[in-house]
Amino acid sequence: MPARPHRGGRHPVRRSPRAGTVGRRRREHGTMRRTAPRGHWWVLACVLAALLAALFVATSVLRGGGDRDTAHDRGPDDRVPASAAEGGPVLDARTATPVSLDVPSGTVALTFDDGPDPTWTRQILQVLAAERVPATFFVTGARVAEHPELVREQTAAGHEVGLHTFTHTDLATTPDWRTRLELAASRAALAGATGTSTTLLRPPYSSMPDAVGNRDWRAVVTTGELGYLTVLSTHDGLDWQAHDAEEIVRGALPEHGEGAVVLLHDGGGDRSRTVAALGGIIDTLKARGYRFTTVSQAVGLPPQTSPATAFDRWYGSALIALVQTAAAVPPVVDRLLAGVALLTAARLLLLAAAAAAHRRRTARRALPAQAPPPPVSAVVPAHNEEATIAACVRALLDGGCPDIDVVVVDDGSTDGTAAAARAVADPRVRVVTQPNRGKPAALNVGIAHAAHDIILMVDADTVIAPGAAARLASAFADPSVGAVAGNTKVANRKGLLALWQHLEYVMSFGLERRLFDLIGASPTVPGAIGAFRRSALASCGGISADTLAEDTDIAMALCRAGRRVVYRGDAHALTHVPTTVRALWHQRHRWAYGTLQSLWKHRRAVKENGVAGRLGRRTLPYLVLFQLALPVAAPLMDAVALYGLATGTASATVLAWTAFCLAQLALAAHALHRDGESLRHLWLVPLQQTAYRTLLCLVTIHALATAALGAGPRWRSRPSAPAEPHAHTTTV
Repeated sequence: MPARPHRGGRHPVRRSPRAGTVGRRRREHGTMRRTAPRGHWWVLACVLAALLAALFVATSVLRGGGDRDTAHDRGPDDRVPASAAEGGPVLDARTATPVSLDVPSGTVALTFDDGPDPTWTRQILQVLAAERVPATFFVTGARVAEHPELVREQTAAGHEVGLHTFTHTDLATTPDWRTRLELAASRAALAGATGTSTTLLRPPYSSMPDAVGNRDWRAVVTTGELGYLTVLSTHDGLDWQAHDAEEIVRGALPEHGEGAVVLLHDGGGDRSRTVAALGGIIDTLKARGYRFTTVSQAVGLPPQTSPATAFDRWYGSALIALVQTAAAVPPVVDRLLAGVALLTAARLLLLAAAAAAHRRRTARRALPAQAPPPPVSAVVPAHNEEATIAACVRALLDGGCPDIDVVVVDDGSTDGTAAAARAVADPRVRVVTQPNRGKPAALNVGIAHAAHDIILMVDADTVIAPGAAARLASAFADPSVGAVAGNTKVANRKGLLALWQHLEYVMSFGLERRLFDLIGASPTVPGAIGAFRRSALASCGGISADTLAEDTDIAMALCRAGRRVVYRGDAHALTHVPTTVRALWHQRHRWAYGTLQSLWKHRRAVKENGVAGRLGRRTLPYLVLFQLALPVAAPLMDAVALYGLATGTASATVLAWTAFCLAQLALAAHALHRDGESLRHLWLVPLQQTAYRTLLCLVTIHALATAALGAGPRWRSRPSAPAEPHAHTTTV
């Protein structure tokens, strides 16, 4: 979850989310609970699984899984029949007595492996068409599924097609179950592309008959039992390693007029030398009187192509659709990664530049010594805050404002909160008790009791620093200012989760507040410490219960009313943060959901002018990009990065992540130094950018899902409290 200012107030009563379509308006007497849907986690899991499956198909299947360039050793050959080792290039093991078929003299069959390829296959087809020469193409099923139109062009031109497995796996080292799977998938891909089936098979990494070892022979027998003829070669152009076309021509030419099956390639790499050599091979063999034909015709067999079964055609069509979808995923992922990287880098640069500019502006506008600050009324909403309320009130009284009154609104506490506040025993403190009505109602009651025009709002678990109240109040010397945000810091910095939040408050929240201050339209006044002009609040109708993020809602409302919301980084306050994952999840879910409601409620600010226009055209797009879009994309990008690490293809990802962490470390060091904080927790930044960031991103996704489905966090709704004193008021 990107930066969001702290909003405290652990009031259990939540009001009905009413802001537009993000939260449908419902107001009922009594109690009502709604549980957020959980189906979106299954959707997210399915999306991630589909993404990983697509990446697996694209990287391991379409690219051969890493075994394309490595063949097995021949090994012993004592189990290979002499008739096979010394016979012709076509082995028929479909019966109990395998036979070897040879090519008669003066006959040559040109064969091409590893295609089809969109670059080289068409060029080879053009050469063959110009020379009126037939050929046999041994296609890999994955390439057929990726480029079915090329196989259709091959068959339409009268060429023969055989199988070359689906992923170019070495059948000599492959278990039988995978051999069956490879051939079934290849057969289906061919059926889906052309509607035909074939019995011709060339095992990847195969060579000539005299190179067949025991493991190769086992594969021949296994595939023969499945109904396939194994096609080897007699001459190899070695085009995959040749340096020039002449070298390919020399390797492909038979001598003394013997029949030949010539092995070449139309895929699997750069085949420009093959294309260049093909014309020379054909011309030379024609000059020697050779007859060109397909493999099956060369060994005297009838055509080995037949109509495919209905199941294979259906299976093949589905397989082609799956493979083509998977092939389209990596380019999309690459663009998403580039977009996320650019957005992340832009945010880091923007925050760094804003921090420097804000520091210069603050130095130029440093206020000289002046008269005592104006009178201030502090409002403290409290629910079951007996342990912290006294310290909060005493800090307010010592906040640097001689003329201050403190209004504590006990919002239906069941402990001794009110008694603890009265125990401060200061005539400037008043305690108002009311039934539990929620934080917005408590704030409005406190405002009604406040005596002064400047209203300081502080959470009951927050302790402001000496002089903080005076610094906030001094900002109202500018009549255009409607509210001032203070600088919230983490008080309970024990434990990994709290320390991560400490870094987040300084690094993300603090730097973003400086950026928004420069923009002139801050979207939030933190509930822990913020000050308001009473007249500005009145012009907006007070603290609204429309959203779960009242501090964001009121700040945006003030901006739309033409009031500036500014930031005082020297007005510090210490607040307590959640120390368990469960508590943090619930807090950030309310923040994220409330932010969505506020964005929707104030969306028309994009068409307005002045401060409202700056909010709508600068601040709101920033929130949408960095608090919504990036968190949604993050799990997908993390899945891609983890897949790359697992498959050994993530060197660029690792470098990018390292550079990102270094940039985050530099920015964190600057933010901590700027805020007067120790640098000893910098080592936690890389961990924060993995585990903690992932948690907050999932919270954002959860909030988006619940908002889209119209189911907000659990809440109970009752009529809003009137903005008049209610129940009992005590002056201490």
